[in-house]
Formats: sequence, C-alpha cells, structure tokens
Amino acid sequence: MTLIHKIFLILAAALTVAACGNSRGDDRDTATDSVMTAARGVAVERCDGYTLVRVANPWRKGEVLHTYVLVPREAPLPQGLPEGTVVRVPLERAVVYSSVHAGVMKELGAMGAVRGVCDAQYYTMPEVLSGLADGSIADCGNSLSPTIERLVALKPDAIILSPFQNAGYGVLANIGVPIIECADYMERTPLGRAEWIKVFGELLGKSALADSIYRATVESYSALTRLTAGVKERPKVLSETIYSGVWYVPGGDSYMAHLFADAGASYPWSDDHSSGSLSLHFSQVLERAQDARFWLIKPAQHMSYADLEASNQLYARFEAFKQRRVYQCVTGETSLFTDFPFHPDVLLRDFVAIFHPQLLPGYEPRYYQPLADNQGHE
Repeated sequence: MTLIHKIFLILAAALTVAACGNSRGDDRDTATDSVMTAARGVAVERCDGYTLVRVANPWRKGEVLHTYVLVPREAPLPQGLPEGTVVRVPLERAVVYSSVHAGVMKELGAMGAVRGVCDAQYYTMPEVLSGLADGSIADCGNSLSPTIERLVALKPDAIILSPFQNAGYGVLANIGVPIIECADYMERTPLGRAEWIKVFGELLGKSALADSIYRATVESYSALTRLTAGVKERPKVLSETIYSGVWYVPGGDSYMAHLFADAGASYPWSDDHSSGSLSLHFSQVLERAQDARFWLIKPAQHMSYADLEASNQLYARFEAFKQRRVYQCVTGETSLFTDFPFHPDVLLRDFVAIFHPQLLPGYEPRYYQPLADNQGHE
C-alpha cells in the first residue's frame, strides 16, 4: 500500500467520524458517504449506536431534504445524537405509499412490516391483495389525501413515501409518525436508484441482504454493459407516445437515457442535460427521431400497428413504424414498474436483446414484445 493510499484512507475515516458527530445535520455534501457508492441523493453512515441517513433535496442543490437517525429498537437512545428524525429500527409497522417500495420490502423478507398502503388499487402483489382482503393490511386511502384516522389507528413506526417538489404533508406531518421521504425515483442513473435498497436494508434490519442484492445487481448490469461496450453500430431509439397533445420523452441526463446508452443505442436528445421529462410537440419529435430504428411504447393494453396508427395517423411517418420495429410493454400485464427500479439489469437485458439480439442469442425479452401487425397478439 502506498503512502498516498494510506493517507487517503486515514482522511476518509476521519471525515466519516466527523460526519457522524456533526449535530447540525444540514451542512454536509450528501453526494459522498461511507455506505453508498452510486446513489447521489442519499448518504448512509453507520455510526456508534445509530445510523445516519441524509436525503438530499433533489430540487435545491446542496441542501438536505431530511435527516434520519436510525436507532436499534431495543437500545437506549445514545447521548449526543445529531439533529434529525429518530426512527426506531427495524420497522415493524409501516404504511407504504408505493408498490415499488412494498416490492423491495418483500424482497428483503420484511413483507410483514407492511401494515397499511395508500392507492391500494395500483397494487398487484398477491401478499398485499390478500392482506387487504383479510384485514392484515389497511387501505389508508388516496396518497394525496390519506385517511388520517386510519393511519393513526395503525400506530405505524413510519410512513414511507416519495417526496414531490413543494408538496407538504398537512396533518400527516403532525401526527408524530416519522415520514421517510424516499427520493430514489430522482436518481439519474440506474445503479444509483438501485442502491437505495441499502436504505431499506437499514430501515428493516436487513443491511447484509440488501448489500448482497445490490452487489448482484451491479454484477449483472456491468456484465451487460461490457457486452455493448464494443458495438460499432448504435441504433437510434425513440420512446413513448403523445399524451393529451404533448409528447413526453426522457431528458438527456435521465435514468432512461442512461439505460439506452448502456444498452448500446443512441438517443435523439442525448445533448440535453435535464434529468426529468421533456415536453415536446409532435413536430419536434419527428424532426429528431423520424429516422429512429426502434420505438418503445408502454400501452396499458395490447396494441397492433393498426391501433397505433388509429390513435394518431402521423405515427406512420416514423421509420420504426414503417420497418415494423415498434416494441410494446403492456403495463397492465407486466411487473415492469415494480421490478426495474431496484433491478435495472432486467430492463437493460430487454433493451440489449432488442437493439443487439446477436449479443444475447436465445433470450426472449421479458417486458417488451414486438407490436402485432394485426389486431391480437403477435
């Protein structure tokens, strides 16, 4: 080990100790931490007697959205804890607002901690459906206006939800229950979002399992990117369709744009630097993507080329339509939205198989299928 390397390790350890001892909790760069490596929106530090979790504010660079101090359930509160919301872990009674987060709790073997859900109509997990049916999981109403009385009656350890810009929590913020703001969906890179499984590992007392799952995801994802690293042809890909007169496409620095690049494709808006969606007119999309070789769409039900053209005759002007290279993920029949946030490798594998089938011989895409020429399934 070189002298420079030793000095670096000593400094890194010192910074970690200083961060754990910092009582302000509002002046540390959350992009670097002792546990997370790819995620830029959260820092996790295992300290003496507690774990510090800082969620960065996705909308105000350099600010902390929320600080959590996770303390083992049966342990006394350590002296001199830093400022933040104290959460007793592992969680035993949680209210979950998203099926994505319920799914990762299931994967970590902590489905029993899900005692209530919001937006119950969007859950397809058998465990949640059976729990709602037998009363072991409570339906807490709409996520925008939850049933406060039912939430209070559940006496949850925490409420797990996705934060939104300028959104307050009203009465919910005053009932004495920690609100865990999981901003994983704001991560720009696939592996960055997947690494949030470590946060759930800390909350549920499953940190070793979470670390293991994440390592396996990284290995699988990296193996696929190595396959595409040397491809000479990177076909152009278009995604989505018009909705209420607007064509929302992923920004050039978005999660999905990174996935396209890692799958060996070129993206028409790669020169854009936004991480959210771009709101475009049809003419803007046609100008940049008319010659796209592939087109990926996500209808709720199976569509044919006739159905797609019937929804907008101008779609037939795209080369991907003419060459029959439109692929659909039927969201009403797949578990895509539950699976890929914490396992982006499964979606990346589909994309590689579509854009470069020779790299994955024999693999049939799991989520995306070719659009049928006629009504019915192809």
